[in-house]
Amino acid sequence: MLSIGAHLMTQLESLARHGVSLLFVVALASDTAWSTPELGQLEITPSKGQLLGRDASQRFLVSAEYGTEDNSERRIDLSRECRFSTTTPQVIAVSSDGVVTPVADGVGIVVAQHSGKEAQATVTVSRSETFLPVDFETHVQPILTRFGCNAGACHGKQRGQNGFQLSLLGFDDDFDHRAVVQGTFGRRLLQAFPDRSLFLMKPSAALPHGGGKLLDPTGRDYQTLKRWILLGMPRRGNEAPRLESVSVTPSLRLMRAKETQALLVTAHFSDGTEIDVTRHATYLSSESPVVKVDEHGLLTAGSIPGEATIMTRYQGKIATCNVTIPLIGRTPASFYAALPRNNFIDDHVWRKLGRLGFTPSKPCTDATFLRRVSIDLIGRLPTPEESRAFLVNSAADKRSSLVDELLERPEFADHWANKWVDLLRPNPYRTGMKSVLNLDNWIRESFRRNDTYDTFVHGLITARGSTFRNGATTIFRDRRSPDEITTMVSQLFLGIRLECAKCHKHPFEIWRQQDFYSFAAYFANVGRKGTGLSPPISGGEEFILTRTGGSVLHPRTGQALKPNPLFGEAPVVGDEDPRESLARWMTNGNPFFSQVMANRVWADLMGRGVVEPVDDLRATNPPSNGPLLEALARDFAGSGYDLKKLLKRITMSYVYSLSSTPTKTNVVDTRNYSRHYRQRLRAEVLLDAVTDITGISESFDAVPAEARASQIWTHRSPSLFLDTFGRPDRNQDPPCYRIEDTSVVQALHLMNAPTLHDKVTSDDGRAAELAKGERPTSEIVEELYLLAYSRLPNAKEREVAGKVFSDVTSAAGADPLRARRQATEDLLWALLNTPEFIFKD
Repeated sequence: MLSIGAHLMTQLESLARHGVSLLFVVALASDTAWSTPELGQLEITPSKGQLLGRDASQRFLVSAEYGTEDNSERRIDLSRECRFSTTTPQVIAVSSDGVVTPVADGVGIVVAQHSGKEAQATVTVSRSETFLPVDFETHVQPILTRFGCNAGACHGKQRGQNGFQLSLLGFDDDFDHRAVVQGTFGRRLLQAFPDRSLFLMKPSAALPHGGGKLLDPTGRDYQTLKRWILLGMPRRGNEAPRLESVSVTPSLRLMRAKETQALLVTAHFSDGTEIDVTRHATYLSSESPVVKVDEHGLLTAGSIPGEATIMTRYQGKIATCNVTIPLIGRTPASFYAALPRNNFIDDHVWRKLGRLGFTPSKPCTDATFLRRVSIDLIGRLPTPEESRAFLVNSAADKRSSLVDELLERPEFADHWANKWVDLLRPNPYRTGMKSVLNLDNWIRESFRRNDTYDTFVHGLITARGSTFRNGATTIFRDRRSPDEITTMVSQLFLGIRLECAKCHKHPFEIWRQQDFYSFAAYFANVGRKGTGLSPPISGGEEFILTRTGGSVLHPRTGQALKPNPLFGEAPVVGDEDPRESLARWMTNGNPFFSQVMANRVWADLMGRGVVEPVDDLRATNPPSNGPLLEALARDFAGSGYDLKKLLKRITMSYVYSLSSTPTKTNVVDTRNYSRHYRQRLRAEVLLDAVTDITGISESFDAVPAEARASQIWTHRSPSLFLDTFGRPDRNQDPPCYRIEDTSVVQALHLMNAPTLHDKVTSDDGRAAELAKGERPTSEIVEELYLLAYSRLPNAKEREVAGKVFSDVTSAAGADPLRARRQATEDLLWALLNTPEFIFKD
């Protein structure tokens, strides 16, 4: 009798002998629960192709559906396993890898065969005897981009390479055409003898070339460049169609580990023609360990479950393919259908986990939820009294009631304002102490009033008046030119990073220089009156106003640009400040506006944004759960941009209350929220927690004596603790982002810092107070655990803690009272040095 493994191999070998592709067999072997599949009908893409001109070509892909054990349908790429042929050899020729070229005008038939099945496609051929006109923009620039000639590591860097400079990734066709045709007095091109042109001899390695051999003299790309030179190096044909968009096939794919998938990239032109540009496109995977892509557009799935987005780029146009690699051994759909759902968030997360095969961790305990939500909403730990009351509360709605209570606490405003001052607050040595203090106060007052988010942003963007009376104007005192304020506004409030488009077309997005400077024109009329900047003592008052003149010029054309939004319309009404128009456009149903804030809040609470970085929303940086982000944004906008309602919606989801302990099926998941992702406490939260637990407050410069770390108005206030735990560099320009990683320095600081030792051992501190009187050791231990962890110690922890006290007090000649205090201090110090204290679980 054959063993199960031997029987499986026998079946696989049989399938292979009967014509099932080796790739298909390997994919089956990777499934834990294997069953003989049924291969569906073949599908050939595109079903209708067109070839225009003698040198045209078209690649074809072949795929088929097959059923899996969980009854879901998947497609598998069979393009490299098929046999291609044609029934019309007088019209077209077909290569073994499915590339079709013209023979004569007419309609040809492509035939793909695999495992006894067949699929056909038609190809219309026209002008097959003629080489079409070649121009720089349509034909030459794609070749330069495909081989990396205009990349940042080659001729696309700021000063070029060996005296030859191109625009980065070909964003400026005019500049590049001049560089090739006229640069160095035209010596790179010889129209009478094109093969002797440096432009061809170097990349074909006929002459030494730092980039190596890129072109084969007998290849199509070399011949295209040669024809362009013979034609007189035209910039662009008068009637040449414009490239409008590109598409990629497939755009979605579910794959198994080690599978491969070929991509087909098609360019769509203004005259309706569609051209296969797969070999001239460039490719980039968002998650190479999950799915990697080679220079030819061939995807290979890794062994790690997850998702990846493949960016395809051709001539500044971008299309994406989203690939999912599920966990081997799928969990039945009935499992996910039965999971608890508190609101729409749970629906979207469970649906995504079901696609990937991850299962969620168990729910967290009441103590974990209490500590987690208190840190998230108000930035401080619960007191022992609050912890005891919550843990013994048996009400079904106690978590909801807790959230409502926390959202009304005064600490809420300081905690959330402290997050925003990182993003807006400039260096006081540049803009002036009083201006920065006023901005800090303006932000905190906004959170105390619970201003809606659109009101908050509108107040910042349209700020006018004195920097001594309206703190919001400080951002215009700091950012003094339209281009400076543009990059901050677009990134913070729209999640669109325009910095690249300031100098050239964005390499991974649709934004051009025209878009950048038209957007910047909304700030062209911002005027200033009064004392300007004079670092490092900029102390004077300045007035921000709307002036009647002002313009923004395109840096290349010199054209004065009118204010224009990045998409849609935002007309300036009459003589109003253009910023008013911009603010209306941003805050009135703009999906980017609501999505970036919803994503920012989600990341704060859940440990990772749906999009990372949180303010980089673009097609080539896709969300881990697009429907979830869209739903969060709709809910946020529907609430009138009420931050507290968004916070309650997230904290009351079942997903928020999951444990951080991984299961066997979600241990590799780091972005789909199958468990809670632990975060190191924010520097201010951690320092405030230390002072609350030890009972000894911290002293800061330029704030009241009892101020908490979350209330500091400038990072210039000295604090070794805050610097050690990652508050932003005081000299960094906003927006400032913190390094969340742990470090050896942080561990050593908690173990050895004199200030921390002084707090723990102070005669006025918590340890000294607990050690006094007749309080039983068990109560001291409970109090310390409640202070640090918001929970009671378990039996093992009680035993270890009790031993600490007994060992110290039993030492020969020990003073009982002093020994009791030392044991209390030792235990407190130990708890402060544990991951459970340092991390939000």
